[in-house]
This record gives sequence, C-alpha cells and structure tokens, in this order.
Amino acid sequence: MGASYVHTFLFYLYYIFWRWQVISKDQQHQINEAIRAREVRLIDANGDQAGIVALRDALKMAQEQNLDLVNIAPQAKPPVCRIMNYGKFRYEQSKKDKETRKNQKIVQLKEVRLSASIEENDVQTKLKHVIKFLQHGDKVKLSIRFRGRQITHQELGRKVLDRVAQEVKEIADVERPAKLEGRQMIMILNPKQQS
Repeated sequence: MGASYVHTFLFYLYYIFWRWQVISKDQQHQINEAIRAREVRLIDANGDQAGIVALRDALKMAQEQNLDLVNIAPQAKPPVCRIMNYGKFRYEQSKKDKETRKNQKIVQLKEVRLSASIEENDVQTKLKHVIKFLQHGDKVKLSIRFRGRQITHQELGRKVLDRVAQEVKEIADVERPAKLEGRQMIMILNPKQQS
C-alpha cells in the first residue's frame, strides 16, 4: 500500500517537472524557475493583486494550484508575475495571431503596361483592367516603355499616363506622379480608402 503512494507521488513530481521543463523552453516570457528576481509583484489566477511576495512563495503558490508563474513585466521594479496556465495562454495567443493575419488585407502591386502611341480602344481596355485592380484594393503601376526614337517624345507618354489617372481619379489617388526611369515612365496609383 505504501509503495503505490510513493509511485503515484513520484509520477506526480515527474509530471510537474516535465511540464515545467517543456513549457519553460519558450523564449518570450520567463517562466517558473527561469525568473531571477528575489521578490515579485504577484497577480493570482483570478487576476487579483496578491502584493509583493518572495519568489519562493510565488512558485510554491503556483505549484499548489498546478499552474505556472509567468513574468509578464520583467522591466518593472519589482517584476510583475502572474499565476496562469501558460500552455493555454500560448494557445489563445496563437489563435489571436492567426485571426489577425486572416483579417489582414495584403495589398499587391499590379502592373499595367501602356505605349506612348496607344490607340483609343486599347486605352479603354487597359483602363478596365486598372479599375478592376483598384476596386479589388491593389495598387497599380502604370508603365510606358519608350522604344527607339520615342524617348524624344516623352510628353506623349506623360499625356497617356495623366489621362488614365484623370479617368480613375474618383477611385484612386496618384501615389507617385509620372517619372522617367531609364527608358520607362512610371506612375503608381493607390486605391482610395472607403470610409
């Protein structure tokens, strides 16, 4: 009868020690024995202030409740520690992080290539693409590549870019006006924020 209690007690100690070792490998917070302060400001599992206590006593209180002692504000004097289930806390944090990443809108930069000598029908087709990209929430990079002697007539390319920007001024702002870079003239349009 005595041997079974001993085995149960040893298993319990092994479980607690193993749990604390696995959890304490996390680099974000100091946990349990990794805390190196003499005394800490303790917040118990219910969120109530327990005052300033010695680290040994705080660890003992956490062990009695089978929870972890987590240093949540190491720069404070004395450091603020909280008794909590750290595994559950990390799980909830990862769920929150996934939710925020899911709700983020990734803005892409779409490029539409034009020509300095583009015809009216082609401009209308390219304009439809630009409007579709802007309504989807993406930035649009309008580029005109000058070939051969076209580089001497940069004003024609600038007119085409300004015309497209004028056509979409209700749904887009010009983030970067037309600027010549090498043999290309580039303009970037940013979708207006809906409020």
